Amino acid sequence: MKRILAALLAVMMIAAVCLTGCGSSGSGKLAAIKKEDLKVAFLYVGTIGDLGYSFAHNQGRLALEEMGITTTYVENVPETAECEATLRQLCDEGYNVIYATSFGHGEWVEKVAKDYPNVYFGHATGYIQSDNTENYMGRVYEARYLAGIVAAMNSESGKIGYVAAMQIPEVVRGINAFTLGVRSVNPDATVEVVWTNTWFDVTIEKSAALELINKGCDLIAQHCDSTAPQLAAQEKGVKAIGYNTPTADAAPKAYLTAPLFHWDVFYKSDIESIMAGKWEPKTYWEGLSKGMVSLDDLTDNCVAGTKEAVEAAQAKIIDGSLVIFGGELKDNTGAVRVEAGKTMTDDELQSFDWFVEGVVGKIG
Repeated sequence: MKRILAALLAVMMIAAVCLTGCGSSGSGKLAAIKKEDLKVAFLYVGTIGDLGYSFAHNQGRLALEEMGITTTYVENVPETAECEATLRQLCDEGYNVIYATSFGHGEWVEKVAKDYPNVYFGHATGYIQSDNTENYMGRVYEARYLAGIVAAMNSESGKIGYVAAMQIPEVVRGINAFTLGVRSVNPDATVEVVWTNTWFDVTIEKSAALELINKGCDLIAQHCDSTAPQLAAQEKGVKAIGYNTPTADAAPKAYLTAPLFHWDVFYKSDIESIMAGKWEPKTYWEGLSKGMVSLDDLTDNCVAGTKEAVEAAQAKIIDGSLVIFGGELKDNTGAVRVEAGKTMTDDELQSFDWFVEGVVGKIG
């Protein structure tokens, strides 16, 4: 009998340890992790020296280190099975919170998360959600709308070029918001898109910008990770709008502003929820009102009145009186896609697969 009782006690103790120390409460909710026990890893699709997307995420990582949290990062993680191998290695090394920051990392996060149910996973720009996986993004399309206003006010020709990376809803949504901002100032302006089909390639991105400039575009915007389009714009004497981080120093004669991410807002909040035991799998998507995104300070390259126009529009976006994707909206073939009085839902924004009126280009 004593042996039986001892065995039962041992089983109960093992169960208790797993409930409190293995990362699961037994109800599908992960356990809190103390600050000193946190090991947080970041996967970047590019390098932290890109002055763009990966650089911006790394600023968020550094904010965690300032909180006294142990972090690491892996650069140049491709959107292939190599991503899976990297994720598994980090889990095996004891990292208990992992943020994968590129859309194409998503399928690998989903696969690996199932095998490591006690590790917290976050996937930027994606849609995966499970017991231990969340997705997160900033409503950067709000800042892109404001950037569109800047572009229209500073383009003499009304022909604006846009260097675009991957043909996914995130990029399409940004192009559309930017174009709506442009046409709120100049209804006849156009935004011509050239796809690079890569997130970060200096040569391809610069070539795309030069192609647009040669077509008569006098302002270049971008959704790609390097400053190459801005450098091309400066070389050719036209204006540029950046992305992700402030890069006025890269092309001081061309740079006007840039839509910015403030990833530290999310990362600090998310880690605090993990430490407090309040983390829940979620879709995080905040914008101007929460400080998750913003428009960079305007440079002196902007014409008079630009700042006032941006500030007026921003105030309306924040108070809800300006709905960026409210109807009537037509696509670039002239067909009505959103009727007057209707507003696109978040689900529709997350699956954007058409261009608004004013965009010159195709998807697919």
